[in-house]
Amino acid sequence: MTDSCAGIRAATLGTLCLLAAATATAAEREYGTAVPPGARAGDLSTAPCEVHLDGDDRSYPGDCGTLVVPENRRDPASRLIALPVTRVRATGAAPLEPIFWFQGGPGNPNSMDYPTDGLLARHDLVIVGYRGADGQVTLPCPEIGDAIREAYGAALGDRALASYGQAGAACVTRLRAAGIDLDGYSMLQTIDDNEAARTALGYERINLYGNSYGTRVELLYQWRHPDSIHRVALVSVNPPGHFVWEPARVEAQLGQYAVLCAQDAHCSSRTPDLLATLREVSRNMPARWLGIPIDADAVRLMSFFGLMESITPPGMPLPASGPAVIDAWLDAAEGDASGMALMSVLGRFLMPWMGSRGHGLAMGMSSPDLLPYLKNDYKARLMPPGAILGSPMSAFLQAIAFGWPVSPDMSTGEVPASAVETLLVSGNIDFSTPLEAARDKLLPQLSNGHQVVLRDFGHTETIWNSQPEARARLLNTWFDTGVVDASLYRHQPVSFNVERSWSGIAKTLLGLTVLVTAALLLLAFVLVRKLCRRFAARPAGAGQP
Repeated sequence: MTDSCAGIRAATLGTLCLLAAATATAAEREYGTAVPPGARAGDLSTAPCEVHLDGDDRSYPGDCGTLVVPENRRDPASRLIALPVTRVRATGAAPLEPIFWFQGGPGNPNSMDYPTDGLLARHDLVIVGYRGADGQVTLPCPEIGDAIREAYGAALGDRALASYGQAGAACVTRLRAAGIDLDGYSMLQTIDDNEAARTALGYERINLYGNSYGTRVELLYQWRHPDSIHRVALVSVNPPGHFVWEPARVEAQLGQYAVLCAQDAHCSSRTPDLLATLREVSRNMPARWLGIPIDADAVRLMSFFGLMESITPPGMPLPASGPAVIDAWLDAAEGDASGMALMSVLGRFLMPWMGSRGHGLAMGMSSPDLLPYLKNDYKARLMPPGAILGSPMSAFLQAIAFGWPVSPDMSTGEVPASAVETLLVSGNIDFSTPLEAARDKLLPQLSNGHQVVLRDFGHTETIWNSQPEARARLLNTWFDTGVVDASLYRHQPVSFNVERSWSGIAKTLLGLTVLVTAALLLLAFVLVRKLCRRFAARPAGAGQP
């Protein structure tokens, strides 16, 4: 439950916040949708195909196929299901260990949406579909989306939150009635799907590579099957215990932005104390802008999303970055609530999509991270009085999780020791996967672990869309030699003087609405006038019998 900014990007491109679900390859859609006749668990059938990766601008020769796995490995009588498997073959001679990719989320398909950075020159790239999000069985929950759209009052009000949990339970009932064994949809069984693919493809040892939620799957993989793993790269690291965003950590990260604001001429000219200004706006959130109601909960949700990233990703139609969020709050402090009005409208528009991904709920409930919050006081813990933001996304998802069963296939909540060569890449102002969790809890347990901290970087979209030469040097050197080379990275200062602002977009949309309305009124006036003239020009008695 960590890669939400990427989800917003997918939800907005093309239709301004309508979800366009990403897929790893165009070719794989023909695979993984049905179990071949006579197939047994572990069987993998492939055929040559041209693979187009969403993060690249060319196609590659590869293999597309169907992996057959038990729906629930805990049940000897479980039915079999099909998952898509895509392998892009290394373009160079004498390839090294292959790389298995793990996308963020959870809730997103396992797709390679990011640049390959030259890794294909020396490594096969393998993408195994996520059970519950890819292949034969997916876990959509439209009931939750309907409940969110129909919710009364504030987005995180008690009545609304209760309805989300009831909708989650209704989704569970429907999926089970359709014959889906939800006990089989867990992170551990996802890992064993990849291990089955490794065996079927004939690889002795593999590299693991992924981001955000995918790093949790990688970590569990290297602990569960250490002899199968060569090297691991974790981008925006999420160790056990961090599927919940803690309000105190969020407040501390806002403090980091306050320090950066004080050092920035533009931001410091607007406020002498950013934290004090944010707290004042939070206490007195505007209720309306030009008659448009503002839902403070939706504003906090969208603000938290934006704060995950320190830059707005290219192609993103919304200013989804921490500096843009700070700009909108400072505008509100100066009496301009237009940006918050837009955040409120879009937040309520996006929430049905965010909450309707059963895969995300299933994976979240296969981790012990959420269990301490399955109590009636969870909202008070996640949205404490006096907090600027609290933890709005956790409160939202936790409400839905009340309706979802706790998985019997629970992953570990501990961090075991590991000797696997592991690279951790973290941005120091990443609200989604704070670097402190990886540094303080995970790194001491990795005897061959290394952490690269990127100064003033946010979450995954910031990392994938910044300094590509430095990133390629880091990843290629790591996977090829095990050496950490971050020498090409340069400090990337946060810019508070944003090019695209929430307030600017809101006013542009308002202007377009006024312009279109005026054009329609003018057209109506012209048509009515023409009709009147035509009627007046008719001879007296015309049309009479």
